[in-house]
Amino acid sequence: QLQLVESGGGLVQPGGSLRLSCAASGFTWDTYAIGWFRQVPGKEREGVSCTALDTGTTYYADSVKGRFTISTDNANKTSYLQMNNLEPDDTGEYYCAAKHPAVVYNMCVRRSVDFWGKGTRVTVSS
Repeated sequence: QLQLVESGGGLVQPGGSLRLSCAASGFTWDTYAIGWFRQVPGKEREGVSCTALDTGTTYYADSVKGRFTISTDNANKTSYLQMNNLEPDDTGEYYCAAKHPAVVYNMCVRRSVDFWGKGTRVTVSS
């Protein structure tokens, strides 16, 4: 059974950094795309960054380009989202997701996802 477990959320001041982790199990890792999404109450879930595990093709939302970096540890089936220079608008629930086949644009922009984690909360506030 496929599982995605996020960790690393918390409270951080504007300008600070956090690194989110997503531990995956139960599927053939390198045939999927892994993505990070975020959601605030009253808004649709937004694709922040997605990456195809076989090709390395990566997508970033315009709002996070230059500040967030997605990476993967393929040996340990773990994805990371390094978030730097955080802003109050980055506040939200962050979800890890998996998609097969690994079509990054569809996953992140059209929210085409097969599996979701349960989320980890990020609050950016002074």
